[in-house]
Amino acid sequence: MPLREALELAARKDLDLVEVAPNANPPVCKLLDYDKFIYEKIRKEKEARKARRQGEIKEVRLRPRISEHDLSYRIKDIREFLSDGHKVRVRVFFRGREIDHPELALKVLEKILSGVSDLAKLEQRPRSDGRSLVMLISSK
Repeated sequence: MPLREALELAARKDLDLVEVAPNANPPVCKLLDYDKFIYEKIRKEKEARKARRQGEIKEVRLRPRISEHDLSYRIKDIREFLSDGHKVRVRVFFRGREIDHPELALKVLEKILSGVSDLAKLEQRPRSDGRSLVMLISSK
């Protein structure tokens, strides 16, 4: 179809004439609403970005002398983060002379790991980071 006829047809139907394959012989064009096309393209890109963002790292901060009740709530929060697909960094802070007893923090981290073992795997073993012990867990 000649270009003039295609432009007239697009104007009658209140659409835009968009060149789809310019390198083809003859070039291929399409009748469509260009604004709607751009809107849908942007929306698809946003959805793709949202899907990519799922691997966020959440951090849970604790103390080595945390009570059992508070620890169970923290485990519940960690389970929720893991079920949403996030990684979780668990940080046990030391204050004052607590740093002389890292075995207390290791016990807390072991309890957390056993509490989420059905959902999570250990990605980074507990390591010292200044005045804290840090471990990273992710969903299976």
